[in-house]
Amino acid sequence: MPRDARAYLSDIIEACDAIRAALFGVDLDEYRRNRLVRSSVEREFIIIGEAVSALSRVTPGAFASITRARRIVDFRNQLTHEYPTVDDALVWAIADRDVPVLRDECSGLMRSMEAEGAAD
Repeated sequence: MPRDARAYLSDIIEACDAIRAALFGVDLDEYRRNRLVRSSVEREFIIIGEAVSALSRVTPGAFASITRARRIVDFRNQLTHEYPTVDDALVWAIADRDVPVLRDECSGLMRSMEAEGAAD
């Protein structure tokens, strides 16, 4: 049985939280020096990209509601298949600037879906 959109949104929210936790108190220089933190953050971005990609198939409307959804999937592909070209400063910037926005959007979508489910 395929997972529903709420499961994928939950995965994205949890991954966003994990990124924020991994980077708490870590500046860009420390991020660049700490392979374990970089690996953790990149893994969470891969999960986010996979979940967003799944949303495109399961609930295209939710996919369309996520800012830069296609770029999120493309970023996942870069992290997975083009790992030698990953720019740590870019990953850091995305984590700092875009992850909070993505988390808020997905939380809002989740609330909307739960409200719709409760109304049924």
